[in-house]
Amino acid sequence: MPQRKRRSFTPEQKADAVQMVRRVGNLSKVARDLDLTQTALRSWVQQADIDAGKGPEEALTSDERAELQRLRRENRTLEMERDFLKKAAAFFAKEQDRPTR
Repeated sequence: MPQRKRRSFTPEQKADAVQMVRRVGNLSKVARDLDLTQTALRSWVQQADIDAGKGPEEALTSDERAELQRLRRENRTLEMERDFLKKAAAFFAKEQDRPTR
């Protein structure tokens, strides 16, 4: 079976699909009608429940997930900058130790 090209959906499209599942009550039928995988649609419904405060306490809301993703990206950038500065400091320290002619 050929692999389907990865598609992206707007938050509005996801919200509409979740509303459809709640209205119809049958996740598999909605997934078939919208040409989605059941797994993707199920995760959208679960995330909508979490965002509405109906999920487990430890589950992250969409806003918290976005902030976590932003912080991880920022952390990677800061680590790269720190590593670069370490290497630059070591390079210049080595240059100062060399005798001049």
